[in-house]
Amino acid sequence: MFSGIVEEIGILREVRLEGEPKRLVFACRDVLEGVRVGDSIAVNGVCLTVESFDEGSFTTGVMPETLRRTDLGQLGPGAGVNLERSVPAGGRVGGHFVQGHVDGTGELLEMRPDGAAVIVKIGVSPRLARYIVEKGYVAVDGTSLTVVDAGVDYFTVSLVYHTQENITLPRKSTGDLVNIEIDVLAKYAERFAEAGEALPADTRELASRVGLTLERLPNGGKGDGDAACDGR
Repeated sequence: MFSGIVEEIGILREVRLEGEPKRLVFACRDVLEGVRVGDSIAVNGVCLTVESFDEGSFTTGVMPETLRRTDLGQLGPGAGVNLERSVPAGGRVGGHFVQGHVDGTGELLEMRPDGAAVIVKIGVSPRLARYIVEKGYVAVDGTSLTVVDAGVDYFTVSLVYHTQENITLPRKSTGDLVNIEIDVLAKYAERFAEAGEALPADTRELASRVGLTLERLPNGGKGDGDAACDGR
C-alpha cells in the first residue's frame, strides 16, 4: 500500500525487454534507504518488487500485463519516474490509499497556469471516467491528486507549486501517457450495487469521509450498470 506522496524522481537507467523475465533498472537515492530484496516500490504508480539493488539503483521485473496496462513499456533510458516506498504498518498516509495497481493509462491533453498552480487536463476512457468524481481522489503516475472537474472522458487536477517541483507530470508533453489508478472504494461500491446488496455500515462511514454518497441501484442492481456514486 502507498499514499501517493512521491519521495523522489528517479531515472530509468536500463531496459531489458528481451527474453523473460523482463527487467527495468532505476537510478535513485532516497527510496534505497532501508530497502531489502522483496520490498515494494511504486514506479509511476506501479507496484514493483525489488529483485536486487546497489548503492545507486534497484532492479525489478515486469510482467507482460504490467507492460500492457501501464506506460512503463514505452519509457526509454533517461526517462524520469516517480518513486515511493510502500507505507509501513502504522505509518503516516499523506495522500490517500494507493494500491499501486494501475487501472489504465490516460493522455495528457492540456496544461495551463492558474495563478501559482497548474491545471492539468487528462483524457481517459469512459470505462475509467465513470469512477472519477469532482473533489474525489485519483492517482496519476502514482501521485495522489484531488479531482477539480470530471467529464465523461476527461478530468482535471490542480498542481500546487511544491507538487510541480517534485513529480514528473509537469515535465511531460501534450499527448504523453500517464498511469491512472482510480480510488478502489468506487469499484467496490459498484460491485456491491451490481449485486443488489446494501453496503456495510463501516463502508458507508468510510465513503462519507472521502465525500462519496453510495446507494443501491434500483431494481435490485439490475439498472443501467452505473453505481450511484456522486461527489458532494
